[in-house]
Amino acid sequence: MSGSAVLWVALAIFAQESVWNFYDAQVPAQLRHFVSSATVIGLIMGLDTGLGVVIQPWMGLISDRLARRRTGRWPIVIAGACVAAVPFALIPWATTLPMLILCVFAFGVTANSFKGVTETLVSDYVDPQQRGKAQGFIKAGVSLTIIVSALISLLVVDHSLKAAFAIPPILMIVMVALSYRFLGRRHAAVVRHEDSADEQADPFSSPWAVLKDLIREPSRARLLLMAGIFCFAGMWAALRSLTTPYGTEVLGMSRGAAGGIALPGAIAFLLCVVPLAYLSHRLGELRMIRYGIALFVAGLLVGFAEPTPTFTALSVAIASIGYAVFSVNGLVALWSLAPNNHVLGAYTGLYTVASASGMALGPALLGATVDLTGWRYMLLNAAIFGAVTFAVFTLVARRAPRTASAAS
Repeated sequence: MSGSAVLWVALAIFAQESVWNFYDAQVPAQLRHFVSSATVIGLIMGLDTGLGVVIQPWMGLISDRLARRRTGRWPIVIAGACVAAVPFALIPWATTLPMLILCVFAFGVTANSFKGVTETLVSDYVDPQQRGKAQGFIKAGVSLTIIVSALISLLVVDHSLKAAFAIPPILMIVMVALSYRFLGRRHAAVVRHEDSADEQADPFSSPWAVLKDLIREPSRARLLLMAGIFCFAGMWAALRSLTTPYGTEVLGMSRGAAGGIALPGAIAFLLCVVPLAYLSHRLGELRMIRYGIALFVAGLLVGFAEPTPTFTALSVAIASIGYAVFSVNGLVALWSLAPNNHVLGAYTGLYTVASASGMALGPALLGATVDLTGWRYMLLNAAIFGAVTFAVFTLVARRAPRTASAAS
């Protein structure tokens, strides 16, 4: 694994995720100046997710067409970063709700156009056997973007909101440019070293063709993997969304203290993600994902068995380590099952479709079970959903081609 290649790809992904984190942290507060309804604010904030589901598979396929050219996927990444920076920086300048929504929509369209493409750069510069380890370092770096967003909010927002919204896009453009400066010149050599057997004509002309192949594939392994990604991403989003009200309703904690339950989980994720990536390299992605789901379920059962603040924080930390395993291996496992290397960008977009759909519906599904059983059983309900996810990934491991699951 080329350490420098991983570093520069991680820097580009870190740059774009810093913008997204600051967007999620500060745009709701900006909307509050014009909208009082939390439901409407939530719908507007969910706009970028809906746009990503539509845009990213298409842009991924377009980037796959460019991947074998001299400049690779970089034109999409660079142009997207430069264009997306403009509506993002204009958000605090919007003086009416239509202007603000226009900025939010323009940012959602342009930022989603290169988000998945940047993540696919890993597949261009890192050998297939090393991509899991590379993802470990990248996910560790991405987890630090929360700190960067928090520091900008803490140190700049109260002094100058316009400057605060200008800093993340400027950092994004600078970091993406540096990444291209050091990686873009390598791309021609990367293409030359591709296996000549992979030079066959690409039968996939649109995302619909990719999706049709996904559905018609005899073993249904890829389709099952998409379902597993949907389930696990959904349960993780549900756990993150409902942990704070669980703390206030069941544990008797204040809102602030309940919100802090997630902190040990964030620390555990950061500390464990790289070692887990190396362990996944030895044991195989699908096997490690199943181990991660089992750990996720075990953590939830710990919290259910002993509903105290200490054990709930421990429960979330254990579940976070289980999710870290999936975070490192989910996309890599989907790449491994792709029909060829010409559609990795499109498959990154499909991963976004599955995970974003799960994150959108997961909290609602778990919330519905809470309405039926009460808050006390929330962690048990989530563990049951986790067990279903484990069964799905077990089927994936059994049906996956031997070349993709030999270590699983």
